[in-house]
Amino acid sequence: MKMMIFIYSYLLVLGLVLGSFYNVVGLRVPEGQSIVRPRSHCPTCKRTLTALDLVPVLSFVFLKGACRGCGSKISPFYPIMELATGLLFMLAFYQFGLTGELLVALTLISLLVIIFVSDMKYMIIPDKVLLFFLPLFFLERLFIPLNPWWDPLVGAFFGFGLLLLIAVISKGGMGGGDIKLFFVIGLALGFSQTLLTFLMATFLGAVFGVGGMMLGKHKRKELIPFGPFIAVGALLSYFYGEDIIGWYFSMFM
Repeated sequence: MKMMIFIYSYLLVLGLVLGSFYNVVGLRVPEGQSIVRPRSHCPTCKRTLTALDLVPVLSFVFLKGACRGCGSKISPFYPIMELATGLLFMLAFYQFGLTGELLVALTLISLLVIIFVSDMKYMIIPDKVLLFFLPLFFLERLFIPLNPWWDPLVGAFFGFGLLLLIAVISKGGMGGGDIKLFFVIGLALGFSQTLLTFLMATFLGAVFGVGGMMLGKHKRKELIPFGPFIAVGALLSYFYGEDIIGWYFSMFM
């Protein structure tokens, strides 16, 4: 029991720390900035943040969501993504335990958190991020294979081809970053979960879009980033895909 508590605690802290770093990556890489320099600073007063200002989640709480120097408000988006990363790391261990698949799960979560941040902020899915994670998933699936072993390759080319086809038919209705992201995700998930990811992302995006229009938050032809819905859909498919498919067939078949 003590070992389990230690592992959960360790993964929570690791996720909080890495979630803070993933915020930086998602915000800087799309603009071609270094993820190392300059040091983190307040966007309003340009004050360099100290270690006390950068404690994941806790700094936001203790500072009441404001800059220590100028008092300008800090977006709650940052601590939300930090906490989400920590909780997802814990969920990964709950689902897979200390197995090789845990490594795949942590890598997938890391990719999707960065993509969520970058696409929400800039509507961009950076090639540099995808190219970093592509060989990681390839190697992981080489040593931690799915059954059958070629399923990740089918998932990658299916996801890429499906979104490319949609982009061609819709004449640009699907971004190039989304297409390439599905190739990378397909390597991690395989065919069935990649298909489910697409269906879940499309459903969530449609609900959000229609709901936003009904509430007057979005205009009919306003562009909405699809990456965050892909990220959520991929996580739901990866962790709960079998349950979702089982529920669907029990309800409608």
